[in-house]
Amino acid sequence: MVSQISTLGALVGLILAIILIIKKVHPAYSLILGALVGGVIGGAGLAGSVSAMVTGAQGMMSPVLRIMTSGILAGALIKTGSAETIAETIVKKLGEKRAIAAIAIATMIICAVGVFIDIAVITVAPIAIAIAKKANLSKAGILLAMIGGGKAGNIISPNPNTIAASEAFQLDLTALMAKNIIPALVALVVSILLAGFLAKKVDHAFDDMEEAEHHTSVPFFQAILGPVVVIALLALRSLVGVSVDPLIALPIGGLVTILVTGHSKHTVEYTEFGLSKVIGVSILLIGTGTIAGIIKASSLQVDMIHVLEALNMPSFVLAPLSGILMGAATASTTAGSTIASQTFATPLVSSGVPAVAAAAMIHAGATVLDSLPHGSFFHATGGSVFMSIEDRMKLIPYEALVGLTSTIVAVILYLLG
Repeated sequence: MVSQISTLGALVGLILAIILIIKKVHPAYSLILGALVGGVIGGAGLAGSVSAMVTGAQGMMSPVLRIMTSGILAGALIKTGSAETIAETIVKKLGEKRAIAAIAIATMIICAVGVFIDIAVITVAPIAIAIAKKANLSKAGILLAMIGGGKAGNIISPNPNTIAASEAFQLDLTALMAKNIIPALVALVVSILLAGFLAKKVDHAFDDMEEAEHHTSVPFFQAILGPVVVIALLALRSLVGVSVDPLIALPIGGLVTILVTGHSKHTVEYTEFGLSKVIGVSILLIGTGTIAGIIKASSLQVDMIHVLEALNMPSFVLAPLSGILMGAATASTTAGSTIASQTFATPLVSSGVPAVAAAAMIHAGATVLDSLPHGSFFHATGGSVFMSIEDRMKLIPYEALVGLTSTIVAVILYLLG
C-alpha cells in the first residue's frame, strides 16, 4: 500500500519538474526526478515514492501502446504528402481572400484526422508563409491561425491527449471526440477573428524569404481516405455495437493511406518515420505517469476539492480548472490532460459529473496554457515561421483565449445538460 503523500510534497515535485524543464533538462527525466523528490518530501520515503511512481507509469501503458500505433497513421499522412494535399486543397478552395480562415481550417482538419498539433502546424506553415507573402499578412496572424486551428482540431482528434483522457475515464474514444465538436468549432471561429486582427499588423518579415515549393501529386480522395477509414472504424461501436480499438483502427488507416497513394514499397520506411514522431510523446507519457502517480497518491485532489467547497464552488469546476493548471504546469496538452484525468476522474464521477462531460472539460482546459515557453510546442511553432522568442511570447495571451473559449463552451454544454 502506497503511503499517503502530502499536498506540499506533490506541489514541490511538480514545481521542481517545471523548473528542470525550463532549464532544458529532458522533460521525462524532469518529471521523474520531480516525482521522486515530491514523494520523499511528501513523506512517502524512497520505497513509497518509487512504488507510487511505478504504479503511475504502469497506468500509462495502455495509452502509450495506442499512441505508438497511431504513429503509423501520422507517418503515412506526412510522408505520402497526404497531409500537405489536404492543407493545399482547403486553402485553394477558400482562396486568398479567406486566407486566414483557410489556414486555420486546414490546420484544424489535419490535426483532427490524427496528426499531432505541432506536426500539423509545421506541415501547413510553408503554405501559410507563401499565402502571407502574396496577401501581405503578418507572421503573428498566420501563426495564430495555425495554432488556433490546431487547438480546435486537437480536442476532437484521435491524438495522444484524447486517448489518454478517454482511457482515464474509461470512455469510448469517439464519444470524447464528438463531445468537443461544438467547443472546437467555436474556438475555430475565435481563432480566425483574432488571427485576422493580428494579420493586419504587417511586419514584412517574409520579404527576404524565398517562397517554399510544394510538390504533391496525391489526389484529395486518396489523401483523405485513410483518416476516413479510421473514423468509420471507430464509429462502428456507436453505430452497430462492434468495438474496434484505436490500437487497431489507427494503424489500419495509416496502411490504407500508404496503399491508396501507391507507396506500398515504402511501408517500412514510413512506419519507422511515424514511430520516430511518437516515441518522444510515449517517453514523455511514461515520465508523466511517475508524477501522476505521486499526485494520485497524495492528498492534493482532496485538498483541491476542499478549497472549492470553501469557496462555495460546484464540484464540476474541478474538471476545467485541473486541466488548465496541469496543462500550464507541463506546457503540454497531452501531459496536462493525462495528469488531470488520472488524478481527478474518480472524484469527479463520484460527485455526479458524467464521465464524458468531465473528460471533455479537462481536455479543453488543458489547451488554455499548454504553449508556455517551458514546453516544446512553443519553440516548434515559433520556428515554423521563423519567429523570434520575444514575438512568440506575445502570442500566448491570444492562444490562451482560444483554449479558454473551447473550455467555457464545454462547461456551458455540461450545464445545459
